[in-house]
Amino acid sequence: MHPIIIFSKMDFSQSNLFGYIEDLQELTIIERPVRRSLKTPEEIERLTVDEELSDIERAVYLLSSGQDIQGTSVVANLPVLMRQNPAETLRRVLPKIRILNPLVSKAQLSQTLQSRLLSCKIMGKLANKFEARIIKRDILPLVKSLCQDAEYEVRTCMCRQLEHIAQGIGAELTKTVVLPELVELARDEGSSVRLAAFETLVNLLDMFDADDRSQTVLPLVKSFCEKAFKADEAILVSLSFHLGKLCNGLYGIFTPEQHLRFFEFYKKLSTLGLQQENGQNDNQVQVQTLEQENKYILVRKNCAYNFPAMIVFVDPKNFHLELYSIFFCLCHDPEVPVRYTMALSFYEVAKLLNSGVYTIHKELVTLLQDESLEVLDALIGNLPEILELMTNGGESCGSENKLLSIPDLITALTTAEQRAATSLKWRTHEKLLQKYACLPHIISSDQIYYRFLHRMLTIILTNNVLPVQKAAARTLCVYLRYNPKQEQRHEVIQKLIEQLGQGKSYWNRLRFLDTCEFIMELFSKSFFCKYFFLPVLELTHDPVANVRMKLCYLLPKVKSTLRIPTDKHLLQQLELCIRKLLCQEKDKDVLTIVKRTVLELDRMEISVDAFLKRFYENDLLDQEKERQEYLLLEMEQLEKEKQQNEGRSTNINNKISEKKRRDSKTSSVLAKRITLSVPGSSSAASAGKEDKKSKLVRSQSFSTQALHPKYNTLDKCPNISSATGYTCSVSGMGKNCMLSFTDDSFRTHSGGNSGNTAFPSSSSCNLYNSADQKSSGNKEIQTRKVNLLLWVKMETSGIICSSQ
Repeated sequence: MHPIIIFSKMDFSQSNLFGYIEDLQELTIIERPVRRSLKTPEEIERLTVDEELSDIERAVYLLSSGQDIQGTSVVANLPVLMRQNPAETLRRVLPKIRILNPLVSKAQLSQTLQSRLLSCKIMGKLANKFEARIIKRDILPLVKSLCQDAEYEVRTCMCRQLEHIAQGIGAELTKTVVLPELVELARDEGSSVRLAAFETLVNLLDMFDADDRSQTVLPLVKSFCEKAFKADEAILVSLSFHLGKLCNGLYGIFTPEQHLRFFEFYKKLSTLGLQQENGQNDNQVQVQTLEQENKYILVRKNCAYNFPAMIVFVDPKNFHLELYSIFFCLCHDPEVPVRYTMALSFYEVAKLLNSGVYTIHKELVTLLQDESLEVLDALIGNLPEILELMTNGGESCGSENKLLSIPDLITALTTAEQRAATSLKWRTHEKLLQKYACLPHIISSDQIYYRFLHRMLTIILTNNVLPVQKAAARTLCVYLRYNPKQEQRHEVIQKLIEQLGQGKSYWNRLRFLDTCEFIMELFSKSFFCKYFFLPVLELTHDPVANVRMKLCYLLPKVKSTLRIPTDKHLLQQLELCIRKLLCQEKDKDVLTIVKRTVLELDRMEISVDAFLKRFYENDLLDQEKERQEYLLLEMEQLEKEKQQNEGRSTNINNKISEKKRRDSKTSSVLAKRITLSVPGSSSAASAGKEDKKSKLVRSQSFSTQALHPKYNTLDKCPNISSATGYTCSVSGMGKNCMLSFTDDSFRTHSGGNSGNTAFPSSSSCNLYNSADQKSSGNKEIQTRKVNLLLWVKMETSGIICSSQ
């Protein structure tokens, strides 16, 4: 409507004059009295329904005594009635809908377009509500009529309802009635009708047998694929979306040639619209319009959506040869929607690859470092599961920390967090920090300590978004919970107390109380009481009322960590702080909360050292946490013992080798001296030389054993002792170890050959035994460590996953 200008200069040109006339005509229409449709009192009475009737009662009344239009409205509203009250609808309403006369009458060609469209939708909703014989008799003829309707909108609407009708009539009638209609509609002149026929055909694929698929469905699909790039671009997007379902649904009837043909078709779609290696686009010379470009982006996005289905189609064993190049292109696609879809489906791809998951670690790093935070947000939804698969699924990773084979992963994780922190999308940052709580399962505690733990503390201290700070605090507590090194844990605890609990900003002190809540959730009661109970109570003297108020809300949880009589002194400290609050608190709001908290604390029962039935479950859970904490400490002790044993064994081996070198040098010098000083018979000289050599070696071996008493525990060697007649006994433990050797040769020394009995020297025996002792000790420590690691991982996975 053109505005009527009154106070400005009016233009009486021909074009504007007609505009003013139209305005005047509209005004006259408004002024004209509206003619109301006249109803007789009888008609009004017949169309009036009691407002107090329920929906079911109103539907029964209208179906029984109402007009056709009212009956049609009830039929159209039937799905709503089924959701609200299915039992009463089936019992009272459906028996009234036995002659579908209103529906039939409204679906005739003589009715309006809107009436016929409504009839199509109603038939789709009612198809599975009636017996098959009623549908066959009353609905199917009407369905055929509407599929042949003169208006393409009606044909399209009816085609999309064929899926629901097929589910109502069963596979047999679908094959004889619905499938021929779909084949005809797939060749319709209207593109929207062909599109509806194609999508309905795909959705009904499971209802067709092998013959129908090979003889009817497959030729139709091939014709759609051929027309997609030529004249019928409207179906291209839909075809790319349903291609995965089609390929796997028709997999059993494909010949090798057809299998390859459909796979090549998918490859072509996955790079549609991208610049090729020769610098030209798909159309070689034609410049893509904006509409075409958007369509091609949507096609590639659908290819990313179907990528897991194509892995199944090709077989995961052939991923590297057949699909990796496509996967690479989709993960590096220039458009964000394509990369976003790949990030969403990354977990499914990783699951399908299983032991071959290591082949896509580079793309994981790429998506973590993507410039779009939408892509990162899509990826981190399943990040813990993806990293778990990367850790346990890679067959090429044989070390304890399998993620060492994934280059730049830790750098990518830290970069992703920093990019999220500098953006305005704090929800993505919060979600990322929550998911990073899985890292104790993935990387070593040292990597977490130096690359992530201190970063979490920095976020708590500097970030301005409360949900982000809380997420960082909880993740930090998880890292602290599973850090096996006592020194690092003490350092972090000290920083939490000094920088948060005793921080200058009241905001930091509030976050300290939040952190203490997470400590109570994740750690045992004894741990909290040992490190955090008293620092929390110190905040009762905080100068800021909000801090004291939050502390009062937390006091019941704090009291629940106490156990009597072990923590009796802490209970006294708690009661003292509460008395001070009651006596000295000046803020009215805080005082009100203190009084309320006192009443709640009085009602609380403190668990005792002995199990009580009402505390049984909580005590069991707390005992489990204590046991896990103890195991972490034991693992640290085992690691230290292993390092000490390795260091000592290295020193022993060095000393033994040095001793052998000096012995050999001394023996050679003695031999030369004996040869030079005794020029007599060579036989006597050689016998004396061998005798002296034997005594020297034995004396040196005894001195070696005396130098290292801790490592000379000799295992019994039955083979050697039985062959030589030597017996070796060990008495005592540790450093006070006494050795006694018994041998007849030490007494007689008769005969030159007695000293040359084939018996290994004590030094060599000591060497073997020390090596065996080292290997057996290391194996035992390693076995215990592995068992502990496995047990802790199994026991703690539930707590880590709960943070997700």
